[in-house]
Amino acid sequence: MIIGVPKEIKDFETRVALVPAGAAALVEAGHQVLVQSTAGLGSSITDEEYVAAGAEIVTEPAVVWQRSGLVAKVKEPLPPEYTYLRPGLLLFTYLHLAPVPDLTRTLIEAKVNGIAYETIREDDGSLPLLTPMSEVAGRMAVQVGAYFLERPNGGRGILLGGIPGVMAANVVILGGGVVGHNAARIAVGMGAHVTIIDKNLERLRNLDDIYNSQIVTLASNLFTIREAVRNADLVVGAVLIPGAAAPRLIRRDMIASMKKGSVFVDVAIDQGGCSETSHPTTHTDPVYEVEGVLHYCVSNMPAAVPHTSTFGLTNATFPYLLALANKGLAQACREDPAICQGVNTYAGHITYAAVAESQGRDWRELSSML
Repeated sequence: MIIGVPKEIKDFETRVALVPAGAAALVEAGHQVLVQSTAGLGSSITDEEYVAAGAEIVTEPAVVWQRSGLVAKVKEPLPPEYTYLRPGLLLFTYLHLAPVPDLTRTLIEAKVNGIAYETIREDDGSLPLLTPMSEVAGRMAVQVGAYFLERPNGGRGILLGGIPGVMAANVVILGGGVVGHNAARIAVGMGAHVTIIDKNLERLRNLDDIYNSQIVTLASNLFTIREAVRNADLVVGAVLIPGAAAPRLIRRDMIASMKKGSVFVDVAIDQGGCSETSHPTTHTDPVYEVEGVLHYCVSNMPAAVPHTSTFGLTNATFPYLLALANKGLAQACREDPAICQGVNTYAGHITYAAVAESQGRDWRELSSML
């Protein structure tokens, strides 16, 4: 099979879907690898390193897409790439389709077989291809929040950890999953007062044990969220329903109740965001203000640290990529239910229920079509 790796075109998206070690392994397995020129530079990987691994460097993105049976990306296709989509193409990337019906419709009309990193799910319920980027985004969320709390950057002028005699900042994290846990690690390490809100009581017990009662854990409900957000200096939105639109847990009046110059970092923005006031932003223009509260809603946060993110991501994605290349989609799905869970569109149909339900569309079981 020919595997193509185009250069990402999303704003400041400097990650790449394949590292030279992965290219070498694919070539060793009898496949051909096409990499668009300079695709890896943002992650400190040169064209020469890909060539040494056995890949072919291609200048034009159209050639990468047209010649490849399987295209591996980091982020979803953008409108300039829609013309490259075609029937039967295997697209392996983060898709986050629930909040983007236009892309869903485009993939269906083009009959692209879209495998989404974020919905590949193992038998234990884990999301192995979402986890590494959730770890990065969770840790970054607190770094970013601390930066924008500084007065020159528009914030209240608060040092996250405070100093002796002056209170530390209040950090509220909505969601105790991978993002929330990693955000808490950094916030606790910086000396902030940390509260995690989650609806899963067992998860809250685990987090309380992990942090040895250094954090406050609260069961999620409207009253609790409202009170915690009102008293927060930094709120991190870390909620996730795999493949589906994020629940809107924060209402506009809650944002209005926050102190002026507070910061809200919505990591859930990939799935539409968890606040009524959220809309996607970019690394070029990352923040906007609503009711005096700074909102950071960058939909590809890990791209700010591409070297770490690329290697972390490809460590997780490569075994699945190799399986798809070696076996093709149908056999890979029959042998590995996790890959089957990752297929969001197939032969002109939505095949992931949460995406269809988020958009009010019909869907079909993938097994009935393979």
